[in-house]
Amino acid sequence: MTENPHIGSSLEEFLEEEGRLEEATATAVKRVLAWQIAERMKQEHITKAEMARRMRTSRSQLDRLLDPDKTTVQLNTLLGAAKALGRQLRVELR
Repeated sequence: MTENPHIGSSLEEFLEEEGRLEEATATAVKRVLAWQIAERMKQEHITKAEMARRMRTSRSQLDRLLDPDKTTVQLNTLLGAAKALGRQLRVELR
């Protein structure tokens, strides 16, 4: 089978070549986590104030957690959010 000459590298290869793969991966993971937490809060009818109370944190800390563009979040914050929602956080290396 002949390769198509019009197809270039994959997005992943491009990002790696540009030195941005790690940053893009972190952003994608954070966006998914923020979305999952926000969706669970909606399903459970949990307000931000109530969620912050359950997590024993401030509303501004919760806002940072829910902001998909802020990728610097501590593991204990994610664990607290999962616990507040009656969930478990799983992290794995591949």
